[in-house]
Parts: sequence; structure tokens; C-alpha cells
Amino acid sequence: MKPRRPITVKLPTEAEIDAKVRSMRAVIDDNASYRQKSLRIHGLICARCAREFDQSNVHLLTVHHRDGNHSNNPPDGSNWENLCSHCHDDVHSRGELGEYLSRK
Repeated sequence: MKPRRPITVKLPTEAEIDAKVRSMRAVIDDNASYRQKSLRIHGLICARCAREFDQSNVHLLTVHHRDGNHSNNPPDGSNWENLCSHCHDDVHSRGELGEYLSRK
């Protein structure tokens, strides 16, 4: 048997780790505020069923990403639509149902 060469692994430096953590925190902070931005831009109304919300039930209103990419959060809100929890579930279940039916 041939002797095995030791595996060398390059570990990131502390500075590289810090830079990566700062970058990840910036993305999280930006994504955390998109809900409030969407509610302010599009209003407290479901884009599908037109149900209106107020501060007592705004937790039932969700932000749907039209392209499915939760990292795509343009400041103009063009990738968002506010949907009630029922309509949001309906939008996502339609895609799953379509995929299921297309496999048959």
C-alpha cells in the first residue's frame, strides 16, 4: 500500500471570518426590515383578495416574494406583494400542486 499524503486544510483567518460575519449581518438587517417597507409601500391590504388589515390583525398579513428569492429585496418593493396568510398559502400550494400534476 502507498502511504497517504496528509490532507491540508486552509482555515480562514480571523479577519476573513469577521468580514464574512459583518456581511451576513448586513444581509440579515436588510432582510429584516423588508416587511415593514412592504407594508408601508403597498399598504395594509391583501393584493389577492383585497382584505383590509389594521394594527390589531396586521400579523396575518405576509410579504410574498414574487420571484421566490428572499434575498431579492429592491427598495422600490417591486418583488413584494402583501398577502393574507390564506392567499399566501394558496399561492405556494398552487405551485406544489402544479409540480405534482405535471409528474403524472
